[in-house]
Amino acid sequence: MYVPSYFEFVNSAKLLCGEYALEGIASELRLLNSSRPMILSDATLEKIGSLRILIEALGKSGLKPSAVYTDIPLDSSIEKVNEISKIYRENNCDGIIALGGGSVIDTAKGLRMLISQGGKDILSYVGSEMLSRGQSVPFAAIPTTSGTGSEATGVAVIKDGERKVKLEFISSFLLPDIAVLDTRVLESMPARITALTGLDALTHAIEAYSCLQKNPISQCYALSAIRLIVGNLEKAITRPRDREARISMAIASYIAGAAFSNSMVGIVHAIGHSVGGVCSVAHGEAMTILLPVCMRYNEEYAEEDYSELLLYLSDADTYASTRKEDRAKKAISTVEDFITRIKGIAPIATKLSERGVKRSDFEEIAKRALNDGALIVNPRNADKDDILKILEEAF
Repeated sequence: MYVPSYFEFVNSAKLLCGEYALEGIASELRLLNSSRPMILSDATLEKIGSLRILIEALGKSGLKPSAVYTDIPLDSSIEKVNEISKIYRENNCDGIIALGGGSVIDTAKGLRMLISQGGKDILSYVGSEMLSRGQSVPFAAIPTTSGTGSEATGVAVIKDGERKVKLEFISSFLLPDIAVLDTRVLESMPARITALTGLDALTHAIEAYSCLQKNPISQCYALSAIRLIVGNLEKAITRPRDREARISMAIASYIAGAAFSNSMVGIVHAIGHSVGGVCSVAHGEAMTILLPVCMRYNEEYAEEDYSELLLYLSDADTYASTRKEDRAKKAISTVEDFITRIKGIAPIATKLSERGVKRSDFEEIAKRALNDGALIVNPRNADKDDILKILEEAF
């Protein structure tokens, strides 16, 4: 396992995981001096009852939120964070509970940053790595999907609607104080979302394991995530109320998030972000389509890492029976076979053309990908022509 001359690792959130995890939030917030939290969620989770389950769990411990906000869009936005901050202050809130997917949790991270710094416009804090901690704003994150790992990362992606770009805010102070994994708010995920978020988490783990900023701790997390995903994603899709499969996928997403938050990702994300921005392809689907193609591109430069991953992507017999020089290639084909099996049980795309991407989009996608920070830590340098070839292979 690779040991760099220097690295940092942060995973400060307290994890509440399993049955009745939601009921533990109130006491944890009280320990952080929060008794009037604001709940952030979305209209869908309110409609299907997930928000009600959370509020009832808090109520059992005598905690009543001071404000509840559910008008959060699929893409978190600068305007939305600024709007919510006014409501937070008007209701004299003293903490945040985020129930939702990546957009809701990213909105909560933006809100926490804005309130802690005493500001009014989150755009003032672009480049947040240099921020001090600021005012205490206790923060609990409850993911309702198992893919982004946002509850374990110090990253928030927030859209600037005026400029039509997604901004990344990066700081260890964006990490939640409490991460909560409870199957009661995970069981409602449809098959397609379960599949795409699971494959997103797999991409996080593979890129975290093999990127240039990998370290022994992030690699340990990544390996555990891969094993959990390979062993449980198909069951979580076909048996949505299988609690063991659901909680295993939630744990995998959490630890894959912690892994890439401390090591970064690579070319799959660099191109995937651009495909999403230019063509509005869902992030998990972009990851699914691009992962095997980009692994083939990286194979010569990440051969040792991919070879090691084969044991976790398959089993001991497959690993032992595969010649050492063939293990990296076998790992890539195993990922392809896994994605093919998932496609057989969930409606996902495995080609860019299936999601409306056109060859005429390639130039703009490549241009944006070259300016994506994830490309810097990819094992192999890539130029515009390389990216265009990858897009053609994924088309």
